[in-house]
Amino acid sequence: MSALTLDKPPTPADTPSRHRDTGRLLRTVIRRMGTALFVLLCTATVSFFLVRLSGDPVKILLPPDATAHQESVLRASLGLDRPLFTQYLDYLWGLPRLDLGDSLVYGRPVSEILADRLPATIELAAAALAVTLVIAIPAGIFAAMRRGRRSDHTVMTGVLLGQSTPPFWVGILLILVFAVWLRVLPASGYGTFANLVLPAVTLAVYSVAVVARLLRSSLIDVLSSDHIRSSRAKGFGPLKVVLRHGLRNASLPVVTVIGLEVGNLLGGAILTERVFSWPGVGQLTVEAISNRDFPLVQATVLFFAATFVVVNLLVDLSYSFLDPRVRTSR
Repeated sequence: MSALTLDKPPTPADTPSRHRDTGRLLRTVIRRMGTALFVLLCTATVSFFLVRLSGDPVKILLPPDATAHQESVLRASLGLDRPLFTQYLDYLWGLPRLDLGDSLVYGRPVSEILADRLPATIELAAAALAVTLVIAIPAGIFAAMRRGRRSDHTVMTGVLLGQSTPPFWVGILLILVFAVWLRVLPASGYGTFANLVLPAVTLAVYSVAVVARLLRSSLIDVLSSDHIRSSRAKGFGPLKVVLRHGLRNASLPVVTVIGLEVGNLLGGAILTERVFSWPGVGQLTVEAISNRDFPLVQATVLFFAATFVVVNLLVDLSYSFLDPRVRTSR
């Protein structure tokens, strides 16, 4: 009589091990969240005090011939005549309730202004991320498979140029070529796919270089391992070996960098939005700094800091799911 094959039931010895893994993961989450909150508190504090070193916003809000009495009245109406520490405590008290104050220039709640500009920044970052993945992953795989050949050197030369070229210069060059000379794409604007192409490509250039270079390096290390040689000995083609075995094992550092690049794309769009007059949070930040709009500057700086902190937190926690060895070591 043939024996039936049954799944092995969990033994009592497995239960404490699972509880320990869950406890480690929970402690890691709590520790990382505590660190993230501390970083955001430090960012809010530093931005609050540093922005006030830029000067008195009343001088910008009023005409040059305004009297001292008019300046004092406006300063009192904006709450800038109160002690600095009192203003700081009020600012901290509003943060848990997402009360970031009112804009000195627009006279509207800062949270509403951010909500109006945020979709444009997210749209630009998402388009840049799509460009990054579409170009960087095939380029990295191609360069790793053609290691040491002329095509590999060509790809790595493009990667080096992408990492060393300032984004604002890339944006100006693209405007000059595609908007001025060829006249096939608009130089600025918002609302259509054509308006999105040049800013997205400009923002993605650096990320494409970073992801392609790291993917190439990771794949080269993986392709020299024993299990890859075994797959080749079984008759699998080079591309099949890379896609089925190499790419999965090389994914951990690449996923990490892609996650970090999401934060860079959201937080690093200031220059790109400025060059293309893109109505996002980056453009809003430049306007707020120029107008000495203290609450708005504080809110945009905190937004960019929160973006980096949250993305880094998610990437760090994803290690536990992508690589079980990380989970058991914590």
